[in-house]
Amino acid sequence: MKNALALAASILLVTGLLAPASLPAQDAAPDSPTAAEPAKPTEPAAPTSAASAVASQAQNATESFLDIFMKGGVVLMTPLAVLSFLAVLLIFFYFLTIRQGTVVSGKFMNAADALIRKQDYLGLIAVCNRENECIARIVYKTLDFATKNPTASFDEVREVTEAEGTRQASILINRIGYLNDIGRIAPMVGLLGTVVGMIEAFNGIGSGVQHMELAPGVAKALITTATGLVIGIPSLIFYSLFRGKVQKLIAELEAAMTHIMALLAAQYKRANYRASSRRDNFEGAGVE
Repeated sequence: MKNALALAASILLVTGLLAPASLPAQDAAPDSPTAAEPAKPTEPAAPTSAASAVASQAQNATESFLDIFMKGGVVLMTPLAVLSFLAVLLIFFYFLTIRQGTVVSGKFMNAADALIRKQDYLGLIAVCNRENECIARIVYKTLDFATKNPTASFDEVREVTEAEGTRQASILINRIGYLNDIGRIAPMVGLLGTVVGMIEAFNGIGSGVQHMELAPGVAKALITTATGLVIGIPSLIFYSLFRGKVQKLIAELEAAMTHIMALLAAQYKRANYRASSRRDNFEGAGVE
C-alpha cells in the first residue's frame, strides 16, 4: 500500500513539473507557419516612371544652372549671357549669308556675259537691280558710272570698279569681325569678374575670415572666367572658319570682276575702233 501511494505521488509530481513547460509550445504553435500553409509572396516595390525621372533631372539641371548663374554674380553674368546669345545668333546668320550664292553666282555671270557681248548695258543694269549679290552691286556701280559719263575713259571706269570691289570685300570682312570681338571680350569680362571676386575674398581676411572659408568665394570668382572662356573659345573657332570662307569668296569675287572688266575692255576697244574708223572715213570723204 505504501508503495502504491509513493508511486502515485511521484507521477503527480512529474506531471506537474512537465505541464507548465509544454504550455509555451502550445501557445507558440498557432503563430508558427505550418507545412501545409504556403508562404505569402512579398509585394514588389512600385517602379518609378521614366517621365518623372526625366522631369526631375531637368529640374536639377535648371536649378544647377541658375545656381551657377547666381554664384557668378548677376552684374557680370548678365553681360556674358547677352554675349553668348549674340554669338549663337551671329553663327546661324553667317551660315545663311556667307555662301557662294550671296557673293558670286553662275547664273548672274552667264547673264552678264551675254548682255555685255550684246552691249545691252541697260538690260544688265536691270538685272543688277534684281539681284542681291556682291558682284551685282559692283557691276551696277560700274555701268551706272559708264552710262552717266559717256566720255569717261576705261581707266576711270576701272577705278570705280576697283573702289566698289574693295568696299564689298571690306563689308564681308567686317561682318564676321563681330564674332571675333565677342571671342575677345567675353574672356575679358570673365577675368574682370574673377578679379572682383578675389578682391572681395581677400578683403574678408581682414574681417577675421579663416583661410578655409575663402575657398567658396574663390570658386564663385572663377565661375565668371570659366563662363567667359566657354563663350570665347567657340566664337574664335567659328570666326576662323568664317574668315577662311570669306577669303575664298573674295578671291572668287576678284576673278569675276576681272572677267567682267576684260569683257568691258574688249567692248571699249571695239567701240573706239568703230569711232576711229568712222572719223577716218568722214575725214577722207571731206578731203575728197
